[in-house]
Amino acid sequence: MKRYLALLAIIAMLSQNLLYSQKFQSLARTPPMGWNSWNKFGCDINEKIIREVADAMVTTGLRDGGYSYLVIDDCWQVARDSSGTIVADPQRFPSGMKSLGDYIHSKGLKFGIYSDAGTATCQGRPGSRGYEFQDARIYASWGVDYLKYDWCNHGKQNSEASYTTMRDAIFKAGRPMVFSICEWGTTKPWEWAKDIGHLWRSTEDIINCFDCNNYWGGNGVVQIIDLFKDIGSYTGPGHWNDADMLEIGNGVLTPAEERLHLSMWAMFSSPLMAGNDIRNMSRETIEILTNKEVIAIDQDSLGISAIRWMKYGDLEIWFKPLSKGEFAFCFFNRGSQPVTVNEDLKTTIRKYSIDGAFRIRDLWKHQDIGLTSENIKGTLLPHDVLMVRLYK
Repeated sequence: MKRYLALLAIIAMLSQNLLYSQKFQSLARTPPMGWNSWNKFGCDINEKIIREVADAMVTTGLRDGGYSYLVIDDCWQVARDSSGTIVADPQRFPSGMKSLGDYIHSKGLKFGIYSDAGTATCQGRPGSRGYEFQDARIYASWGVDYLKYDWCNHGKQNSEASYTTMRDAIFKAGRPMVFSICEWGTTKPWEWAKDIGHLWRSTEDIINCFDCNNYWGGNGVVQIIDLFKDIGSYTGPGHWNDADMLEIGNGVLTPAEERLHLSMWAMFSSPLMAGNDIRNMSRETIEILTNKEVIAIDQDSLGISAIRWMKYGDLEIWFKPLSKGEFAFCFFNRGSQPVTVNEDLKTTIRKYSIDGAFRIRDLWKHQDIGLTSENIKGTLLPHDVLMVRLYK
Protein backbone atom coordinates (compact mmCIF):
# COMPACT_ATOMS: atom_id res chain seq x y z
CA MET A 1 0.00 0.00 0.00
CA LYS A 2 2.82 2.37 0.90
CA ARG A 3 4.52 1.67 -2.42
CA TYR A 4 1.25 2.31 -4.24
CA LEU A 5 0.76 5.64 -2.45
CA ALA A 6 4.37 6.60 -3.13
CA LEU A 7 3.86 5.78 -6.82
CA LEU A 8 0.73 7.92 -6.91
CA ALA A 9 2.63 10.77 -5.30
CA ILE A 10 5.38 10.51 -7.92
CA ILE A 11 2.81 10.44 -10.73
CA ALA A 12 1.04 13.48 -9.27
CA MET A 13 4.32 15.37 -8.97
CA LEU A 14 5.31 14.55 -12.54
CA SER A 15 1.87 15.58 -13.80
CA GLN A 16 2.11 18.87 -11.93
CA ASN A 17 5.59 19.54 -13.29
CA LEU A 18 4.34 18.80 -16.81
CA LEU A 19 1.45 21.22 -16.32
CA TYR A 20 3.76 24.01 -15.13
CA SER A 21 6.21 23.21 -17.93
CA GLN A 22 3.42 23.59 -20.49
CA LYS A 23 2.36 26.92 -18.94
CA PHE A 24 6.01 28.06 -18.91
CA GLN A 25 6.44 27.13 -22.57
CA SER A 26 3.28 29.02 -23.54
CA LEU A 27 4.71 32.34 -22.35
CA ALA A 28 6.50 34.92 -24.53
CA ARG A 29 5.18 33.69 -27.87
CA THR A 30 6.12 37.16 -29.09
CA PRO A 31 9.07 39.13 -27.68
CA PRO A 32 8.31 40.50 -24.19
CA MET A 33 7.83 44.25 -23.91
CA GLY A 34 8.05 46.42 -20.83
CA TRP A 35 10.25 48.67 -18.73
CA ASN A 36 13.35 47.96 -16.64
CA SER A 37 14.77 50.21 -13.94
CA TRP A 38 18.50 49.73 -14.56
CA ASN A 39 19.48 51.98 -17.48
CA LYS A 40 18.08 55.13 -15.87
CA PHE A 41 18.11 54.51 -12.13
CA GLY A 42 20.76 51.86 -11.44
CA CYS A 43 20.70 51.21 -7.69
CA ASP A 44 18.80 54.40 -6.93
CA ILE A 45 15.36 52.79 -6.90
CA ASN A 46 12.57 52.75 -4.36
CA GLU A 47 8.90 51.99 -3.96
CA LYS A 48 7.81 55.55 -4.79
CA ILE A 49 9.64 55.53 -8.13
CA ILE A 50 8.24 52.12 -9.09
CA ARG A 51 4.67 53.12 -8.27
CA GLU A 52 5.05 56.33 -10.27
CA VAL A 53 6.51 54.39 -13.19
CA ALA A 54 3.55 52.01 -13.07
CA ASP A 55 1.21 55.00 -13.22
CA ALA A 56 3.18 56.52 -16.10
CA MET A 57 3.13 53.29 -18.10
CA VAL A 58 -0.64 53.74 -18.19
CA THR A 59 -0.93 57.51 -18.69
CA THR A 60 1.72 57.73 -21.43
CA GLY A 61 0.16 54.93 -23.45
CA LEU A 62 3.10 52.55 -23.05
CA ARG A 63 0.95 49.83 -21.52
CA ASP A 64 -1.62 50.06 -24.29
CA GLY A 65 1.25 50.06 -26.80
CA GLY A 66 2.32 46.63 -25.57
CA TYR A 67 4.81 47.45 -22.80
CA SER A 68 3.35 45.19 -20.13
CA TYR A 69 6.23 44.11 -17.84
CA LEU A 70 7.56 46.40 -15.12
CA VAL A 71 10.91 44.92 -14.04
CA ILE A 72 12.79 46.01 -10.90
CA ASP A 73 16.48 45.38 -11.53
CA ASP A 74 19.39 45.01 -9.07
CA CYS A 75 19.52 46.58 -5.56
CA TRP A 76 16.01 45.89 -4.30
CA GLN A 77 17.40 43.16 -1.98
CA VAL A 78 19.71 43.66 1.01
CA ALA A 79 20.09 40.38 2.95
CA ARG A 80 18.70 36.98 3.89
CA ASP A 81 16.94 36.35 7.18
CA SER A 82 17.74 33.52 9.58
CA SER A 83 15.74 31.07 7.46
CA GLY A 84 17.50 32.11 4.25
CA THR A 85 14.56 34.07 2.83
CA ILE A 86 15.58 36.99 0.66
CA VAL A 87 14.85 40.38 2.27
CA ALA A 88 13.86 43.49 0.34
CA ASP A 89 15.33 46.81 1.45
CA PRO A 90 12.89 47.92 4.20
CA GLN A 91 13.83 51.61 3.85
CA ARG A 92 13.39 51.75 0.09
CA PHE A 93 10.45 49.31 -0.12
CA PRO A 94 8.58 49.78 3.17
CA SER A 95 5.32 48.23 1.95
CA GLY A 96 7.06 45.03 0.84
CA MET A 97 7.31 43.40 -2.55
CA LYS A 98 3.95 41.64 -2.40
CA SER A 99 2.17 44.94 -1.92
CA LEU A 100 4.20 46.56 -4.68
CA GLY A 101 3.45 43.66 -7.00
CA ASP A 102 -0.25 44.01 -6.23
CA TYR A 103 -0.09 47.69 -7.15
CA ILE A 104 1.66 46.91 -10.44
CA HIS A 105 -0.98 44.28 -11.23
CA SER A 106 -3.78 46.74 -10.38
CA LYS A 107 -2.56 48.87 -13.28
CA GLY A 108 -2.98 46.03 -15.73
CA LEU A 109 0.77 45.42 -15.78
CA LYS A 110 2.98 42.44 -14.99
CA PHE A 111 5.56 42.36 -12.21
CA GLY A 112 9.21 41.58 -12.89
CA ILE A 113 12.15 41.18 -10.56
CA TYR A 114 15.91 40.57 -10.69
CA SER A 115 18.34 38.06 -9.23
CA ASP A 116 21.66 36.46 -10.07
CA ALA A 117 22.85 32.90 -10.66
CA GLY A 118 25.99 33.54 -8.59
CA THR A 119 26.57 34.05 -4.88
CA ALA A 120 26.05 37.80 -5.22
CA THR A 121 24.45 40.14 -7.73
CA CYS A 122 26.47 42.49 -9.89
CA GLN A 123 26.05 45.16 -7.19
CA GLY A 124 27.01 42.83 -4.35
CA ARG A 125 23.52 42.02 -3.09
CA PRO A 126 22.58 38.40 -2.20
CA GLY A 127 22.50 36.14 -5.26
CA SER A 128 20.40 33.00 -5.66
CA ARG A 129 23.19 30.41 -5.75
CA GLY A 130 22.10 27.64 -3.36
CA TYR A 131 18.73 29.33 -2.73
CA GLU A 132 17.10 28.87 -6.14
CA PHE A 133 14.05 26.91 -5.00
CA GLN A 134 13.53 29.09 -1.94
CA ASP A 135 13.79 32.27 -3.99
CA ALA A 136 11.43 31.02 -6.70
CA ARG A 137 8.83 30.18 -4.03
CA ILE A 138 9.01 33.64 -2.48
CA TYR A 139 8.82 35.30 -5.91
CA ALA A 140 5.74 33.22 -6.70
CA SER A 141 4.15 34.29 -3.39
CA TRP A 142 4.76 37.93 -4.36
CA GLY A 143 3.05 37.45 -7.73
CA VAL A 144 6.18 37.80 -9.85
CA ASP A 145 5.57 37.31 -13.59
CA TYR A 146 9.10 37.83 -14.95
CA LEU A 147 12.56 36.99 -13.62
CA LYS A 148 15.72 38.58 -15.00
CA TYR A 149 18.60 36.33 -13.92
CA ASP A 150 22.12 37.76 -14.13
CA TRP A 151 25.57 36.12 -14.26
CA CYS A 152 27.87 37.98 -11.83
CA ASN A 153 29.97 36.30 -9.12
CA HIS A 154 29.40 32.86 -10.61
CA GLY A 155 32.88 31.46 -10.01
CA LYS A 156 33.31 28.18 -11.87
CA GLN A 157 29.60 27.48 -12.29
CA ASN A 158 28.38 25.98 -15.54
CA SER A 159 25.99 28.44 -17.16
CA GLU A 160 23.61 25.91 -18.69
CA ALA A 161 23.36 23.94 -15.43
CA SER A 162 22.90 27.09 -13.33
CA TYR A 163 20.07 28.45 -15.46
CA THR A 164 18.45 25.03 -15.67
CA THR A 165 18.37 24.87 -11.87
CA MET A 166 16.47 28.15 -11.64
CA ARG A 167 14.11 27.11 -14.44
CA ASP A 168 13.33 23.94 -12.47
CA ALA A 169 12.81 26.05 -9.36
CA ILE A 170 10.28 28.19 -11.23
CA PHE A 171 8.46 25.02 -12.32
CA LYS A 172 8.41 23.79 -8.72
CA ALA A 173 7.17 27.13 -7.38
CA GLY A 174 4.07 26.71 -9.51
CA ARG A 175 3.74 30.22 -10.93
CA PRO A 176 4.68 30.58 -14.60
CA MET A 177 7.23 33.37 -15.03
CA VAL A 178 8.99 34.66 -18.10
CA PHE A 179 12.62 33.66 -17.55
CA SER A 180 15.16 36.16 -18.85
CA ILE A 181 18.69 34.73 -19.04
CA CYS A 182 21.20 37.57 -18.65
CA GLU A 183 24.45 35.71 -19.30
CA TRP A 184 25.79 38.37 -21.74
CA GLY A 185 26.34 35.87 -24.56
CA THR A 186 29.48 34.55 -22.85
CA THR A 187 28.85 30.86 -23.54
CA LYS A 188 26.64 31.32 -26.63
CA PRO A 189 23.27 30.81 -24.88
CA TRP A 190 21.49 30.87 -28.24
CA GLU A 191 22.93 27.37 -28.72
CA TRP A 192 21.60 25.86 -25.46
CA ALA A 193 18.96 28.10 -23.83
CA LYS A 194 15.91 27.47 -26.02
CA ASP A 195 14.35 24.97 -23.61
CA ILE A 196 15.57 26.75 -20.47
CA GLY A 197 14.56 30.40 -20.80
CA HIS A 198 12.30 32.57 -22.92
CA LEU A 199 15.01 35.06 -23.81
CA TRP A 200 18.75 35.33 -23.43
CA ARG A 201 21.04 38.31 -23.58
CA SER A 202 23.21 37.87 -26.62
CA THR A 203 25.62 40.74 -25.92
CA GLU A 204 27.39 42.62 -23.17
CA ASP A 205 25.44 45.48 -21.57
CA ILE A 206 24.28 48.27 -23.84
CA ILE A 207 25.95 51.66 -23.46
CA ASN A 208 24.03 54.89 -23.98
CA CYS A 209 25.76 55.80 -27.24
CA PHE A 210 25.39 55.15 -30.95
CA ASP A 211 28.84 53.86 -31.90
CA CYS A 212 31.22 52.99 -29.04
CA ASN A 213 32.39 50.35 -26.62
CA ASN A 214 34.35 50.40 -23.39
CA TYR A 215 36.93 48.45 -21.44
CA TRP A 216 34.51 46.05 -19.75
CA GLY A 217 32.84 45.05 -22.96
CA GLY A 218 29.76 47.27 -23.08
CA ASN A 219 28.45 48.03 -26.56
CA GLY A 220 26.79 50.91 -28.36
CA VAL A 221 23.81 50.50 -30.66
CA VAL A 222 25.71 49.65 -33.85
CA GLN A 223 28.07 47.27 -32.05
CA ILE A 224 25.06 45.27 -30.88
CA ILE A 225 23.60 45.33 -34.39
CA ASP A 226 26.86 43.86 -35.70
CA LEU A 227 26.74 41.05 -33.13
CA PHE A 228 23.25 40.04 -34.30
CA LYS A 229 24.30 39.47 -37.89
CA ASP A 230 25.02 35.76 -37.45
CA ILE A 231 22.63 34.54 -34.72
CA GLY A 232 19.19 35.30 -36.10
CA SER A 233 18.36 31.66 -36.87
CA TYR A 234 18.19 30.85 -33.14
CA THR A 235 15.26 33.13 -32.39
CA GLY A 236 11.54 32.33 -32.69
CA PRO A 237 8.23 32.14 -30.79
CA GLY A 238 8.93 31.50 -27.10
CA HIS A 239 12.73 31.87 -27.38
CA TRP A 240 14.37 35.17 -28.24
CA ASN A 241 17.79 36.67 -28.76
CA ASP A 242 17.83 39.69 -26.42
CA ALA A 243 19.67 42.79 -27.68
CA ASP A 244 19.37 44.42 -24.22
CA MET A 245 17.27 47.27 -22.94
CA LEU A 246 16.47 50.43 -24.89
CA GLU A 247 18.34 53.71 -24.36
CA ILE A 248 15.61 55.76 -26.02
CA GLY A 249 14.78 58.89 -24.01
CA ASN A 250 17.98 58.88 -21.95
CA GLY A 251 19.31 62.10 -23.45
CA VAL A 252 22.31 60.98 -25.52
CA LEU A 253 21.03 59.47 -28.77
CA THR A 254 19.62 61.85 -31.37
CA PRO A 255 16.01 61.37 -32.50
CA ALA A 256 17.28 59.72 -35.71
CA GLU A 257 19.49 57.36 -33.71
CA GLU A 258 16.58 56.52 -31.43
CA ARG A 259 14.40 55.67 -34.42
CA LEU A 260 17.19 53.48 -35.78
CA HIS A 261 17.62 51.84 -32.35
CA LEU A 262 13.96 50.83 -32.08
CA SER A 263 13.77 49.86 -35.77
CA MET A 264 16.63 47.40 -35.61
CA TRP A 265 15.54 45.87 -32.29
CA ALA A 266 12.16 45.30 -33.97
CA MET A 267 13.84 43.80 -37.03
CA PHE A 268 15.66 41.37 -34.73
CA SER A 269 12.44 40.39 -32.88
CA SER A 270 14.28 41.41 -29.73
CA PRO A 271 12.41 42.02 -26.47
CA LEU A 272 11.62 45.73 -26.16
CA MET A 273 12.33 46.94 -22.62
CA ALA A 274 12.24 50.71 -22.21
CA GLY A 275 15.00 51.99 -19.93
CA ASN A 276 14.29 55.70 -19.49
CA ASP A 277 12.45 57.77 -16.90
CA ILE A 278 9.01 57.41 -18.39
CA ARG A 279 7.56 59.75 -15.75
CA ASN A 280 9.21 62.63 -17.61
CA MET A 281 9.20 61.98 -21.36
CA SER A 282 9.02 64.37 -24.27
CA ARG A 283 6.21 63.92 -26.76
CA GLU A 284 8.83 62.86 -29.31
CA THR A 285 10.13 60.08 -27.05
CA ILE A 286 6.60 58.81 -26.43
CA GLU A 287 5.89 58.80 -30.17
CA ILE A 288 9.07 56.83 -30.88
CA LEU A 289 8.48 54.23 -28.16
CA THR A 290 4.82 53.76 -29.05
CA ASN A 291 5.11 53.62 -32.84
CA LYS A 292 2.56 50.87 -33.45
CA GLU A 293 3.75 50.12 -36.98
CA VAL A 294 7.34 49.50 -35.86
CA ILE A 295 6.22 47.53 -32.81
CA ALA A 296 4.11 45.34 -35.11
CA ILE A 297 7.30 44.29 -36.91
CA ASP A 298 8.83 43.23 -33.59
CA GLN A 299 5.67 41.41 -32.53
CA ASP A 300 5.01 39.63 -35.83
CA SER A 301 3.80 36.10 -35.16
CA LEU A 302 6.45 34.43 -37.34
CA GLY A 303 9.16 35.69 -35.02
CA ILE A 304 11.85 35.61 -37.71
CA SER A 305 14.94 37.73 -37.08
CA ALA A 306 16.28 39.97 -39.85
CA ILE A 307 19.26 39.19 -42.03
CA ARG A 308 21.63 41.76 -43.48
CA TRP A 309 20.80 41.66 -47.19
CA MET A 310 23.09 44.31 -48.56
CA LYS A 311 25.92 46.58 -47.41
CA TYR A 312 27.23 49.48 -49.49
CA GLY A 313 29.85 51.26 -47.43
CA ASP A 314 27.95 52.88 -44.56
CA LEU A 315 24.52 51.97 -45.97
CA GLU A 316 23.09 48.70 -44.68
CA ILE A 317 19.86 47.02 -45.81
CA TRP A 318 18.24 44.41 -43.55
CA PHE A 319 15.40 42.09 -44.55
CA LYS A 320 12.75 40.40 -42.41
CA PRO A 321 9.95 38.05 -43.55
CA LEU A 322 6.58 38.67 -41.91
CA SER A 323 3.35 36.75 -41.58
CA LYS A 324 0.69 36.92 -44.33
CA GLY A 325 3.38 36.92 -47.00
CA GLU A 326 4.59 40.42 -46.14
CA PHE A 327 8.14 41.72 -45.64
CA ALA A 328 10.04 44.45 -43.82
CA PHE A 329 13.20 46.22 -44.97
CA CYS A 330 15.33 48.51 -42.87
CA PHE A 331 17.84 50.85 -44.53
CA PHE A 332 20.21 52.64 -42.20
CA ASN A 333 23.19 54.91 -42.47
CA ARG A 334 25.85 54.15 -39.87
CA GLY A 335 28.22 56.80 -41.19
CA SER A 336 28.75 60.53 -40.69
CA GLN A 337 27.81 61.60 -44.23
CA PRO A 338 24.50 61.36 -46.14
CA VAL A 339 24.03 58.29 -48.33
CA THR A 340 21.85 57.71 -51.39
CA VAL A 341 19.23 54.96 -51.52
CA ASN A 342 18.28 53.59 -54.96
CA GLU A 343 17.26 49.96 -54.61
CA ASP A 344 15.18 47.50 -56.60
CA LEU A 345 13.20 45.42 -54.10
CA LYS A 346 11.91 43.03 -56.77
CA THR A 347 14.17 40.18 -55.81
CA THR A 348 14.51 36.74 -54.26
CA ILE A 349 16.11 36.56 -50.84
CA ARG A 350 16.71 33.00 -49.77
CA LYS A 351 13.34 31.30 -50.32
CA TYR A 352 11.30 34.53 -50.41
CA SER A 353 10.33 36.12 -53.74
CA ILE A 354 9.19 39.73 -54.05
CA ASP A 355 7.43 40.88 -57.21
CA GLY A 356 6.48 44.37 -58.35
CA ALA A 357 2.97 44.36 -56.91
CA PHE A 358 3.78 45.15 -53.28
CA ARG A 359 2.93 48.51 -51.77
CA ILE A 360 5.72 50.14 -49.79
CA ARG A 361 4.81 51.76 -46.47
CA ASP A 362 7.18 54.05 -44.57
CA LEU A 363 6.72 53.05 -40.92
CA TRP A 364 8.07 56.30 -39.46
CA LYS A 365 6.19 58.64 -41.78
CA HIS A 366 3.09 56.41 -41.54
CA GLN A 367 2.37 56.66 -45.24
CA ASP A 368 2.63 54.61 -48.42
CA ILE A 369 5.52 55.80 -50.59
CA GLY A 370 5.25 53.69 -53.73
CA LEU A 371 5.22 50.23 -55.24
CA THR A 372 7.94 47.65 -55.70
CA SER A 373 7.51 48.03 -59.46
CA GLU A 374 9.85 51.02 -59.11
CA ASN A 375 13.10 51.45 -57.20
CA ILE A 376 12.88 52.85 -53.70
CA LYS A 377 14.85 56.10 -53.71
CA GLY A 378 15.95 58.74 -51.26
CA THR A 379 18.73 60.18 -49.14
CA LEU A 380 19.52 59.04 -45.62
CA LEU A 381 21.15 61.56 -43.32
CA PRO A 382 23.88 60.37 -40.91
CA HIS A 383 22.65 57.74 -38.43
CA ASP A 384 19.15 57.87 -39.89
CA VAL A 385 16.85 55.06 -40.90
CA LEU A 386 14.22 54.18 -43.49
CA MET A 387 12.02 51.32 -42.34
CA VAL A 388 9.36 49.99 -44.71
CA ARG A 389 6.74 47.27 -44.82
CA LEU A 390 5.83 45.55 -48.09
CA TYR A 391 2.21 44.48 -48.37
CA LYS A 392 -0.45 43.84 -51.01
